[in-house]
Amino acid sequence: MINTEEMLSVVMPAYNEGSHIYDNLKEVSKILSNFMKNYEIVAVNDGSADNTKAEIERYIIEDAHVRIVSYKKNKGKGNAIKCGVLKSRGKYIAFLDSDLDLPPEQIENYMRPLVSGKTDVVIGSKMHKESELEYPKIRKIISFGYYCMLRLLFHLKVKDTQTGLKVFDAEALKSIIRLVKTQGFAYDIEILVALNFRKYRIMEMPVRLVFRRGQGMGRIKMKDIVKVFRDTLAIFYRANIKKYYQGV
Repeated sequence: MINTEEMLSVVMPAYNEGSHIYDNLKEVSKILSNFMKNYEIVAVNDGSADNTKAEIERYIIEDAHVRIVSYKKNKGKGNAIKCGVLKSRGKYIAFLDSDLDLPPEQIENYMRPLVSGKTDVVIGSKMHKESELEYPKIRKIISFGYYCMLRLLFHLKVKDTQTGLKVFDAEALKSIIRLVKTQGFAYDIEILVALNFRKYRIMEMPVRLVFRRGQGMGRIKMKDIVKVFRDTLAIFYRANIKKYYQGV
């Protein structure tokens, strides 16, 4: 059990996850109850075309720890994360993909350095030497190429910005979340760039990843990759030309 009375909010964005969102919410809630005295799950239905919203609502009847944020038009994972963060009530906020490719048990160890005050942000890193990865080679190649691009553009002292498992001090995250403009998959880098400009401490930890969507790119298409690179250049412009994230 984590030694804190403070609440942990877990934001779970979901798009067309109706076939398993009920079971996954149940699993996450059970795991969180093993190490958190006080927690909530903010399930964000990102304009799903299937029964995702209905399945979340069906589970909410059984578990008061779960709340829903929902809208009709699909706007992208970044928008879903932002909406979930703004509705979160916890002292700590975690991001967790609703497909559970990243096992939620890992949140417990990520919480410890936050609660002890050693850092403001903990992010999972696929490039950590202790990480355990089961996902397609093509995604590894793309991830490494993107890492090289980010190092060149932003000089961040982290090796992996895109792993979906992250835990934040809520005060730090909410201080920059309204600045985030990216609605798609590049939202991670914008959040971390903004936090870095505000001098918040970011720690990388090992991650266990089990890819559940076959051997290809999963839901990520070539148009998504192009959009990520375009969005990343826009973040570079805001960060280094407009000095958009510095704040006061």
